[in-house]
Amino acid sequence: MSVLIEIGCFYKVNFTMKYDIDNRIGPLKNELKNHILYSSMKSLDDIQLFMENHVYAVWDFMSLLKSLQSKLTCTSVPWLPNRNTTVARFINEIVHGEESDLNEIGEPMSHFEMYLDAMEQVNANKAEINLFIRSVKSIDDVSKCLDSLKINEGVKEFTKFTFKVIKSGKPHCIASAFTYGREDIIPEIFMGILDNIDPDNRRYNKLRYYLERHIEVDGDLHGPISRKMTEELCEDNDHKWEEALKTAEDCLKKRIQLWDTIYSILNARSKPRLAI
Repeated sequence: MSVLIEIGCFYKVNFTMKYDIDNRIGPLKNELKNHILYSSMKSLDDIQLFMENHVYAVWDFMSLLKSLQSKLTCTSVPWLPNRNTTVARFINEIVHGEESDLNEIGEPMSHFEMYLDAMEQVNANKAEINLFIRSVKSIDDVSKCLDSLKINEGVKEFTKFTFKVIKSGKPHCIASAFTYGREDIIPEIFMGILDNIDPDNRRYNKLRYYLERHIEVDGDLHGPISRKMTEELCEDNDHKWEEALKTAEDCLKKRIQLWDTIYSILNARSKPRLAI
């Protein structure tokens, strides 16, 4: 597969991936794309519930990114030149966009913080995610912090798996999780709902803006860059490519399980209670 990417406005790179992971994980991507959860989300209440459970995946996505930056660039003092400046540029470009993008009024803000702002605007409950962030700051033990929350076990397991990948210490596996273990269709689903409940983009403009940035940045720039980064890290090492593929498959399976969990919560809420 040949891909042409442009990094910022500086230069273009043309490359051909030795292992076409995209094709190998195609069946899992299709299973995720056709998950019943999507057709079940039809209202603002559904968006609220989804965001309350999905926000942890938005947060741990940033943790994958920062883990890569710490391993692939020099973030300590004294500074030392990096062995692979191409990879260093790739990851720094992605960090710049994800950690300090501009929100809908031009203020620098991470995509996670944009997501929290959007949650507030749609009146989603942020109590547990706020408690989690405070706990991580003080305890620095993600599993323990997750276990203290009043959220579904399936949501906890997804984030715990992400940190299992991070703790592996293998940059090519972390890059594969970052690149291939995400969803592509959520923005389209949310946009359809927003078009119905807020056609003039006045009530929920923060969520719409976040989704538009998600589509623009991940699809047009960060997706191709992260694929190139994975290729650079795996090089011609067959074992690394197989590990990267296995990680991608495992991440997608975990994402499907997360969707199963959120669907079960959504379905349980929508069922009428039996009279006693």
